[in-house]
Amino acid sequence: MGNPPELYHKILNIPKDTSPQEIRTAYKNLVKKWHPDKHPPSSKPEAEARFKAISEAYEALLDQQENRAVFRLCNDGRAGERAGGGVLGAGVGPRMERTRSDDFCTRSAPGTPAREFKKVYSSGNSGGRRAFAEFSSSIMRKAPPLERKLECTLEELCRGCKKEVKFTRDVVTKNGSIVKKEVTQTVVVKPGWRKGKQVVFEGMGDERPGCLPADAIFTVSEKKHSTFKRVGNDLVLKAEVPLVSALTGWSLSFRLLSGKKVSLAFQDEVICPGLEKVIRGEGMPIPEHKGARGDLRVKLEVVFPKDKELTDEQRAGLAEILKGSC
Repeated sequence: MGNPPELYHKILNIPKDTSPQEIRTAYKNLVKKWHPDKHPPSSKPEAEARFKAISEAYEALLDQQENRAVFRLCNDGRAGERAGGGVLGAGVGPRMERTRSDDFCTRSAPGTPAREFKKVYSSGNSGGRRAFAEFSSSIMRKAPPLERKLECTLEELCRGCKKEVKFTRDVVTKNGSIVKKEVTQTVVVKPGWRKGKQVVFEGMGDERPGCLPADAIFTVSEKKHSTFKRVGNDLVLKAEVPLVSALTGWSLSFRLLSGKKVSLAFQDEVICPGLEKVIRGEGMPIPEHKGARGDLRVKLEVVFPKDKELTDEQRAGLAEILKGSC
């Protein structure tokens, strides 16, 4: 197990100065989570690799703690020998003998068996080092992710929905060959999800010999809508208004993504080019804030007659009218 302690701490997700009791607690929590019997066949290879690495890291860190204790006992024994000439005085306590075994100190009292401590970083422990190297490398190495798009309409992103996704992944058979397998998964789209949102199916991507199964990652993409455009949490609706209607009165009716019908009337005002009406709370849901929504912004563009339909005098007159009204 000649691996750096930092790797063991990383595997158990604990800081360097963790106590033995905290190491045991972290170990118990992780083995419960990664016990292979609790995982379906799709994620069992990953669970087995992590379970083995967690066990190896736990043993290595506890052995480290034990070795420190041994060194402290040895140092204390040597200090006592130097102070008392190698023999403890009568009435002080049992005589302590110091022997050497595998470069480690063992101590015993008369009438009791010697306690032996194993050497963790023994040069002869190559099998353990190889096993742990295999487990730890599995934990650190995954096959490249399988990435796909998850196309959603604006209505689906507004209301939320369930979408079935089908994809083909590489699977390693028992004899080591790679075959193609079609997989179907269900994605629960939450109201308000944005373009770029990622859904990860752990261990459901391609398999490669000697690696953990890759993840399957689906990235939300937004289909273009015929009426609305999403800008952050707001929805933008652009409407063209004929010049005559802009001057004499105009109304607009449309349905929101939820299906609700909305009507806007401009009977007592002149519609200026670029006029924007904001309807609060009728935009997209905001996932981070339950019940909150963005706004609906209606942008009105005045459509002027083509150049050939107006004389220079008429165009100048219209410009004056709009300038005075807006």
